[in-house]
Amino acid sequence: MIVHPSNPITEFKNLRMIQIKNHFEDRRIEHIEEVILQQIASLNLSTKELKDKEIAITVGSRGIHNIKLIIQTIINKLKEYGAKPFIIPAMGSHGGATAEGQLEVLESLGFTEESCGVPIRSSMEVVELGTTNEGVPVFMDKIAYESEGIIIVNRVKKHTDFTSNYESGLCKMSTIGLGNHKMAQTMHSYGVKGLRDHIKQCAKVVFDSGKILFGMAIVEDSYDHTAMIEAMPANEILKREPKLLELANDLLPKLPINEIDILIVEQIGKNFSGTGMDTNVIGRINIVGETDPPNPNIRFIIVDDLSEASHGNALGIGLADFTTEKLYKKIDLQKMNENTITTTFLKRAFIPMVLKDVHEAMKVSTNLLKVSDLNSLKIIKIKNTLNLEDLWVSPKVLEEMAGKASFEVISEASYKECFNE
Repeated sequence: MIVHPSNPITEFKNLRMIQIKNHFEDRRIEHIEEVILQQIASLNLSTKELKDKEIAITVGSRGIHNIKLIIQTIINKLKEYGAKPFIIPAMGSHGGATAEGQLEVLESLGFTEESCGVPIRSSMEVVELGTTNEGVPVFMDKIAYESEGIIIVNRVKKHTDFTSNYESGLCKMSTIGLGNHKMAQTMHSYGVKGLRDHIKQCAKVVFDSGKILFGMAIVEDSYDHTAMIEAMPANEILKREPKLLELANDLLPKLPINEIDILIVEQIGKNFSGTGMDTNVIGRINIVGETDPPNPNIRFIIVDDLSEASHGNALGIGLADFTTEKLYKKIDLQKMNENTITTTFLKRAFIPMVLKDVHEAMKVSTNLLKVSDLNSLKIIKIKNTLNLEDLWVSPKVLEEMAGKASFEVISEASYKECFNE
């Protein structure tokens, strides 16, 4: 039973909210298909080495912009070479750590056999490739291993758990992603240190296996537009990925100010971040022994809803202070728990205080902040941590942004209009 605290009712009618649009550097690629074909051509692949070969193409669980177009272009080119491409899910323990669940995730991203024109083969079976110099066993999806070549496709981006030269990217996809639940469980059993210290060496075992045909790295700009696509042979991935990560970090969008009283997040979900909310955006890691980023500093975080693409996996809800009954009722505990246990970062699945709706959460938050003037509060409302272009801010936030950020004011509304009360 959900208990609602009997807080004094806070009057919000005098609180104004301003809708703004942030302006980031637009680095989008205009002709994505042309770039992909140019990149594949640079690898000097031949029809002879690809004809009639079964080639596995990885697709992960992240909401990567243009991923369907990117994968489809690779598929079409492989068919021109006479190859027989197919898709495999490469998402570790996501989708409830089941083959069927991972197919559901792919379908939610628009990947079906009918829409792609190729088979999709999903399995949790793995083979062991060997061990690293530190003794870490390295596993690979059995279907991928039995193929005649694998293409690793992933976005290079800052990780939500640690800082390293190899974070989210081709190396992580080739190990934790391509190794299914077994490899994800193995890597996460070492905690953050294991992820930070072992991804490179585990990826080296994968690349040395000779199974990887090439990698296709994607970098997105602050609007989540595709800003760069680069194909590289397996033996160049370890050298190139740190450079691409530097570019990705430079393009990472941020909240407009560092000191925030209340952040309202309309949706959390695995399609926005592996942790439901990007820890680099909200400044909360919530891992024992790990220090939170110095910025931003947010007093209270309210999360309102869970994306359909998450299929009930509300991992990351533990990063919030308050949630709503709407979100709470959508949680699939089996899927969330499986994913969380695999990561070993249990606090990220802790359920925060559950309240009727955002309005109730705002009342509790403002009472705890003990302010007499609501317009003195720094309040920001965002769609999700992936989209920081469109947001609502309180007058105090707008005042602090002046002269420090590039943005435009779209409209002004009452609290009731902004929060659909």
